Order: sequence, then structure tokens, then C-alpha cells
Amino acid sequence: MASAAEQMAANLSWSALGKATDLRQRIFFTIGLLIVYRIGTYIPVPGIDGLALREFMDEAAAGIGGMLNMFTGGAISRMGIFALGIMPYISASIIVQLLTTMLPSMQSLRKEGEAGRKKINQYTRYGTVALAIFQAWGIAVSLEAGDLAHEPGMFFKLACVITLVGGTMFLMWVGEQITARGIGNGISLIIFVGIVAEIPAALAQFFSQGRSGAIHPGVIIGVILMVVAVIAFVVFMERALRKIHIQYPRRQVGMKIYDGGSSHLPIKVNPAGVIPAIFASSLLLLPTTIATFSGQQTGPVMSTILAYFGPGQPLYLLFFAGMIAFFTYFYTANVAFKVDDVAENLKNQNGFIPGIRPGKKTEEYLEHVVNRVLVIGAAYLVAVCMLPEVLRNELAVPFYFGGTSVLIVVSVTMDTINQVQSHLLAHQYEGLIERSQLRGKKRSGPKVPSRR
Repeated sequence: MASAAEQMAANLSWSALGKATDLRQRIFFTIGLLIVYRIGTYIPVPGIDGLALREFMDEAAAGIGGMLNMFTGGAISRMGIFALGIMPYISASIIVQLLTTMLPSMQSLRKEGEAGRKKINQYTRYGTVALAIFQAWGIAVSLEAGDLAHEPGMFFKLACVITLVGGTMFLMWVGEQITARGIGNGISLIIFVGIVAEIPAALAQFFSQGRSGAIHPGVIIGVILMVVAVIAFVVFMERALRKIHIQYPRRQVGMKIYDGGSSHLPIKVNPAGVIPAIFASSLLLLPTTIATFSGQQTGPVMSTILAYFGPGQPLYLLFFAGMIAFFTYFYTANVAFKVDDVAENLKNQNGFIPGIRPGKKTEEYLEHVVNRVLVIGAAYLVAVCMLPEVLRNELAVPFYFGGTSVLIVVSVTMDTINQVQSHLLAHQYEGLIERSQLRGKKRSGPKVPSRR
């Protein structure tokens, strides 16, 4: 039988949004900061030749430039102050999380509670600055090599680096403010808005080619059906769980004896989320990003890399799939689901898996189950991320709503809706508590002394 909380969540109505004042303020605060982010994508970096940049991006839109432009919310095509986006912060966060699991000094910081968490966040910010400076300098040099600067020189490079790094740090602050005072995860929402903002332009270009006859109408219908099927598949896989039965023994507290209970340990089919796809994409897009802005002035090493690892090449697809599978296992084992910590927590809570001894045997069993589940999870991530790559290269479809973008959009949408429902449920609970307190006050009147 469903509990009272489950029944209340099932009967939750979105009309309660009008009564939840705090939730409305959070939503308006989030929308306001996201509007500021979108405005910043239209503010150009000083010293850029806008006409030359527009002509260059029109030529590069059919290749990797179009995908980069969509992933950064159009900031690359306009070379806005947010052209680096939030990717340096995400890369720094992943690196710091991985170091936290491998270095004993970082592990001790994680165990220090709030103080350790603040220290780790500080290291993440330092790493963000370092990565942003490196990437901004590479973009400045590439812009000069591609003859896209009005007055090339050290002053242009410094101005470009300061502007791009400042834009990334501002986006990092915006993301933290949204997470703390808004609704949803701020960093994920920034990426989400950047992707969604470019979808109408990509769809317009896609349909215009269909009207001109460049793409067969059957291909357009097939691509639309494919996108709908991929979104439904992603939603299904992101909600898929492998439940492990957990039993708790009977225990005695004082003079009372409590019967043993049971629960389930949920293991997601994809515990790592979109992290493997983002990390693999960022590593593969680094050389192509530099080559995109350096034009034909690439060295022999870069030319060889692009020849074998360019978008659509067999080695590129093979390496991309291998990187996604590797980071799925590596990130899950070291960050998302650490079997040794889970086994230790179960042992401390006197919980056990029926037929499995607590401790080392439980850890080995969980590792066996997680490794088998991750086979499906890694294959799912590889399939979703590789399908758009094959589609673009085999059918020449300029549709950049790729697998990584689908994963981010679907995951962020589901997470934000869950948070909104949680706030509405909490508001409904507060209303019930207030009404019960008011009824209690009405019933409690002046006491009349009883007659003996």
C-alpha cells in the first residue's frame, strides 16, 4: 500500500505553483541569470574582425564548427565573451574529483566535512582558471593565425585571454548562484540553455535544405523519428535501475524489540550520467578546435592528427567509443559508485544481502553486479553518442542535436522537473502542518476547572 507521502506526490498538481511564493522567486531568479548569460553570448571579444569571422564560420558550419557553435550556445560563431563556455569548470571538476579518489591527501580533505568541501571547491576554481587561460591563449593564437584579428599582437592576445577567462569565471559564479538560490543545477542549466538556444536555427537550416531538394523528404521524416526514438530511449535508460535486496536483522533498543526490515539498493544502469560523453568530447574536440581557427596553417603533427582522428574518420569513431566506455567504468568505480564504501556502510548499518556475507564478500558481489550492469550502460552511451556521428557523415545531414546534447538536455530536464516537484511537495507539507497547528489552536480554549 502506498504511503501518505507517495499518495500526496501522486496527487500533486502544478496549479500549486501559484501558491508557492518561494518556488516562483527561485524560478524567476534562475530565468533572469540565464537571460544574462544569453545576452553575454552576443557581446564580442574586442579586436575581432566580425565580417571575416562570419564568413569563416559559414564555411566551417558544415563540419566541426557547427557542433562547437551549438554546444557553446552560438558564442563561438560570434566569438562572444562566453566563447569558452563553462567547459573549463567542468573539466576542472572532473579532474579534481578523480584526484580526490586517487590521492590520499585529497581523500583526507573529503572526510573533513564542510571545511574539506570548501577546500576542494577552491582547488576546482584554481584549476578552472588554469584551464581557461590555456584554452583562451590557444584561441587567441589561432585567431591571429586565421587572420581574424584587426590588429594582431601581444595586446590582442592579452585582451582576448582576459576577456575569455573573465567570461568563464563569471559563468562559474552564475552557475553557483543558480544552484544555491535558484532551481536546478546551475552549471547543467547553462549548458542546457546553450544547446536549446541553437536548436531552432539548426532545425530551420535542416528544413530549408529539404525545401530546396538538397535532402530527400524521407530522410527528414526518418531523422525526426530517429530523434524522438533516441529521446525516449534516453529517458528509459536514465530511469532504469538494478535493485539489490537488502535485509536488516531484528534489533533491540532498550526494552523494545524492532522487527527486521528490508529495502533495496538501487544501482543505475548509467551511474556516471553524461560525464563520460562530456569528457571524451572535450578531449577529442581540443585539436579540432585549434585547427578550426588556425585554418591551413597547421603543422605536420596537427595535420597527421586531423587526418586520422578528424570527425567521421574510423579511428576517430573507434577512439571516441573507447574513451566513452573507459570513462564510464573509471568514473563509476572511483566517483559515482564506490563498492567498498557501499559495502562498508551496509556493514555499519547491520544490513546485508541475503546469501552474501558482509564485508569483503559483499564488496566482491557488488563489484560483480556493477561491472555487468555497466556493460549495458557503456553500450547505451556509445550507441547514443555514435549514432549522430554516423548520421552526419553517411547522410550528410547538418543536424547537430547529437548524442551528448540529447543526454544533457534530457538529464537536465528530468532533474529540474524533479526539483520543482520536490519544492511543491515541501510546500504542500508546510500547508498541511500550518492547517493542523491552526486547528489545534482553535480546539485549545480556556480550561474550565473540573468539579470534584
